[in-house]
Amino acid sequence: MKLNMLAARTGMDWIKLGIRTFFKQPLALAGLFFMFMAVMTVASQVPFIGLAIAMALLPAATLGLMAATREATEGRFPMPGILLAGFRAGRQQARAMLILGSLYAVGFLGAMAVSSLVDGGDFARVYLGGATPTREMMSEPAFQGAMWVFIGLHLPLSLLFWHAPALVYWHGMTPLKSLFFSLVACLRNFWAYAVFGLMWLALLVLVVICVTTISALVGNAGLAGDLLFPALLLVATMFFTSLYFSFRDTFEPPPTS
Repeated sequence: MKLNMLAARTGMDWIKLGIRTFFKQPLALAGLFFMFMAVMTVASQVPFIGLAIAMALLPAATLGLMAATREATEGRFPMPGILLAGFRAGRQQARAMLILGSLYAVGFLGAMAVSSLVDGGDFARVYLGGATPTREMMSEPAFQGAMWVFIGLHLPLSLLFWHAPALVYWHGMTPLKSLFFSLVACLRNFWAYAVFGLMWLALLVLVVICVTTISALVGNAGLAGDLLFPALLLVATMFFTSLYFSFRDTFEPPPTS
């Protein structure tokens, strides 16, 4: 398997391809993303272990959205069953996907636990939706410290798992080997991934500004709340769609299906 070296501008190309592909199959890709979010939400409601289950499903669900994107690029309509692609490719891949999910859940919960040591768990409760943030809470040094601790721990975790599910699925790698190559690929192409992440962040901020501006212009403060959530979900869908192109260009093309 060959690792490609990419120019920084490639990160912008991935964004363009993700948005363009989304508009080829907007209903299918948006519907799959909403299903993905619904499954994660339902799983997280299981008492005591819900969050761990949801996090364990994330690598496989991300792979399913990448596989759906590939279907769309090849002119096919991605069906809901493609979200289970990681578990339907064979016993070896299914086992590897479960191992990846377990490792991600441990890493995520570990990062959240460490951040809780800083502020007593206030940031964790806000992040996980168990508490409503207030201006006073968010301005506290402990809360901000916990946030940065979590970001600092979650960033390398994200790089480890960025390509790991796709490497397991399309290249048949073992879980540990896929994590290693995912991290190496992201570090070797640092500027392409930096451009990719920063531009998505800029687009996210732009969407928020546009929605709040429209709300202010029409004099309806509640409109921002009504529009912002679906708008952010669509942006998130396009983000996940663009992930496939980062994998496709970073490594040699996966075998044709």
